Amino acid sequence: MLIIISDIHLGDGTCGKPITTAAFQLFTDRLKELARNASQRVDGKYRPVKTMDILMLGDILDPLQSTLWLEKGPGESGYVRPWTDFRAPEYAAKLGDITNAILKHNQESIAILKGLTQENITLPSASVRGKVDKNAHEIPVKVHLHYMVGNHDWYYHLPGPAFDNIRAVIVDAFGLSNSPKPFPHELKESAKLSTLLNRYKVYAQHGDLYDSFNYCKEKGRNASSLGDAFAIEILNRFPVEVERQMGNELPPRFVESLRELVNIRPVLATPLWINSQMRQNNVPAAEQKKLKDLWDDMSNEFLKMKFVQEGNIPFKLDAVDGLEMAIRLTDRVSFKTIDSLVVWIRKKFGSEEITFARHALKEEAFLDREAQFVVYGHTHHYEVIPLDSFPGALHPTNQMYINSGTWHPYYDLAINKPEEQKFIPYQVLTYLSFYENDERLGRRFETWSGSFSE
Repeated sequence: MLIIISDIHLGDGTCGKPITTAAFQLFTDRLKELARNASQRVDGKYRPVKTMDILMLGDILDPLQSTLWLEKGPGESGYVRPWTDFRAPEYAAKLGDITNAILKHNQESIAILKGLTQENITLPSASVRGKVDKNAHEIPVKVHLHYMVGNHDWYYHLPGPAFDNIRAVIVDAFGLSNSPKPFPHELKESAKLSTLLNRYKVYAQHGDLYDSFNYCKEKGRNASSLGDAFAIEILNRFPVEVERQMGNELPPRFVESLRELVNIRPVLATPLWINSQMRQNNVPAAEQKKLKDLWDDMSNEFLKMKFVQEGNIPFKLDAVDGLEMAIRLTDRVSFKTIDSLVVWIRKKFGSEEITFARHALKEEAFLDREAQFVVYGHTHHYEVIPLDSFPGALHPTNQMYINSGTWHPYYDLAINKPEEQKFIPYQVLTYLSFYENDERLGRRFETWSGSFSE
């Protein structure tokens, strides 16, 4: 029995709230039910499953969403950002500090996951007739927890003893089956995971490979991306600068609301969120002007950064150009224009592409029919899409693309009259289940995705 989850985004609490502990408790309850269902076999008999593998498919811990990156500015001793040299001692030191802060902030939720690996899931024994024996002792299910990285936790893919030490702390905190060596980004980097997923006819990866805003194909996964810079220098930094420069002039509720910028969807609708919060909190016109000026000053600084300009291709409309148009808050740009730009950038650069199903059609595991299921995360958009079917083959195969969605609190922009800046809060939880041989009465997969209010 194989379970896949992704995009939990556990942060240190300095940039938005992670999903509540209640989601982890709900997940545990569902796993107990799934294990019992998987123990019902094709022949109609009950035989308890002995093991369960849970694959966490990237963006589980989220070091990117932390204001600790901002403790030092450019030119100061100890300045570190995701795009600076990871071989410098201060890089691993900073990542270690942020990682420890995340583990501490989410201690209760992570403990629930670790508990799964400590025989917290048990099943009734089977009678000699293959039925549930309610009078016998319960049998523990051995749970293995595996970690692959995505674009928000790619730092745990970096090589070197300093990063091994950080990973060792994560392995212990979760009870992972990983070693402290670099956590894999692709299946080909782990023979153990490749063998495991092959048993279920599953090919899985985070999906950031197909998002040029959050992955640089030329540099690979041990390098930062434009998305990292936007998150730290705009989304993480703006609330800090507002509180530092204008905290005494603004309603506390407005200042606090800015910390939820990282939970806005779509990401590039951030200007609409800021405007909506100014209106809802009755921020005076003079202060609104100061806020817009501060945002534009920061945006200009961001766009002039050497790291950002390295991705700006001369004489070509690229992601940097699109980003420059989208992050402006000046009075010269209407809300309708901003919304149109958000939609355009999503289509043009794929940073918020609704479906990655077309990429699944190019995976080697799909083309050679080794995989019945191609699984990505990253988009936060749960979906199940049929890819192909071979009913007349010697071994009939139905191939499907499945996205593992997310575990996340959201403030999502309503599609009706987006210029009115209406955002609706809710939380989302998704998991995928795959079965082998005669488990679950022969069923090959099932998925669940639910939403609940805060």
